[in-house]
Amino acid sequence: MILFVLEAVKPGLRGELKRWMLEVKAGVFVGSLSARVRDMLWARIREAVFTAQVTEDHYVGAWMIRPANNEQGFLLESVGDTGRRAVDFDGLTLILERR
Repeated sequence: MILFVLEAVKPGLRGELKRWMLEVKAGVFVGSLSARVRDMLWARIREAVFTAQVTEDHYVGAWMIRPANNEQGFLLESVGDTGRRAVDFDGLTLILERR
């Protein structure tokens, strides 16, 4: 199962993701995807985040959570500025929040 969390992206990208996944909440997508489709969608998300116009009052970014063969059973990847950062702490991924 794959989870994408998008922050302040254009509606067109959300519409594109709805073709492949369920949007359970605004900007939160979940689905079972092949590695090829997952990587294609992640590349599209990364492109959209890098070309987005950033303003001071909101973050533009995205997270991907996917299965992995590690202690937690998942891997976190992010792109853009989400206000949080994934940090490896002795083999565990923790989230560092900006204050």
